[in-house]
Amino acid sequence: MDPVPYTVVTKDGTYTVPDALPLSPGLVLFRLPDAMLPTNPRRWRIGHTPSGLGIADAMRREDGIRAIKVIAALADWSLDADTVKAGIDTDELFAILLRHDCCGPNVDRMTGDVSHNGRYTDADVEEAARAAADEQMDGLELLSAMAHTVPWMGLDTEPFNEAHSRILAIANPAEVAA
Repeated sequence: MDPVPYTVVTKDGTYTVPDALPLSPGLVLFRLPDAMLPTNPRRWRIGHTPSGLGIADAMRREDGIRAIKVIAALADWSLDADTVKAGIDTDELFAILLRHDCCGPNVDRMTGDVSHNGRYTDADVEEAARAAADEQMDGLELLSAMAHTVPWMGLDTEPFNEAHSRILAIANPAEVAA
């Protein structure tokens, strides 16, 4: 599945996303552009291709992929938005989305700019390692602390595990070696 350009339609205007993932006919998954909804911690959006409208937001890319696989069977998403809305039970749709850790577009908000949620840098790793060492956190405490702190909360499983291992190795090299 090669990424495709996708135009997002919002009440504030349109955004072009160059690398949306077409996971099912009429449905794409994309990361919100940094300038779009910077207080929304759920940076992955399921979009409706024909209309450009958002269907749901996910914290992690993995959650969005799983949700699309399930909701794809609920409707012919390649049709226009009004036709899809008329033929779908929205309560059922959102119940399914919630079971896959997705919610309506832009319903979660945090104070400040969290647009980098789910992305981390070497500087983030070093800062988290310093904090873990200062607090003398063990691996479990570090996992718990990371899971709820931007940018860690939006990472998919493998990047999260890799970042945790790097932080733990820097913060407590003796523990890691044992």
